[in-house]
Amino acid sequence: MQRVKAKLETVTDYQAEGQLKTDVPFMKVPESQVSIFYKKPNKFKIKKAEGISIVPKGGISINLNSLFAGNEYTVISGGTSTFKGKSVTVVKLLPLKEDNDVVISTLYIDEKEALIYKANTTTKNNGTYEMEMNYGRFAKWGLPDKVLFSFNTKEYKLPKGVTFEYETEPKPKSASKAKNQKGKVEITYQ
Repeated sequence: MQRVKAKLETVTDYQAEGQLKTDVPFMKVPESQVSIFYKKPNKFKIKKAEGISIVPKGGISINLNSLFAGNEYTVISGGTSTFKGKSVTVVKLLPLKEDNDVVISTLYIDEKEALIYKANTTTKNNGTYEMEMNYGRFAKWGLPDKVLFSFNTKEYKLPKGVTFEYETEPKPKSASKAKNQKGKVEITYQ
């Protein structure tokens, strides 16, 4: 954990361009070019040049640094596992403050590379999120080239009025069935 955190702490801020894909069953959102901004310790913003970018409420977790902000957590070993054929160490982060929205985060870490390949975060108000990271050019800073952020659409909260912009197909007969599916947000950094 200390090596992973130290690697992520080498980045104080960045601006990046990327491709954003949003796949939510009850919305039709086109792929878009976005600018991503990060400033230490936990400011993270995704901005679309023309229009609105849809990221789940609580989507700050798309940024790995936000998991470690403030050092206000306890680390518990979760043993070992495999992720996509790779041996990983499982670590659980429990927040120390009761008013923290995060209940628990489970990280799947490659110890040799000091990289997080998967993170599951359960929150009090915004459901459970899962992140999968693919590394390449930015690995030496602990930053992924691609992030796949999955969430249960049941907890997905749309801002007022956005539904009308994106819903182009008739609503499914069973809205609760559509709302109980997985939504995905994928960012590929360029």
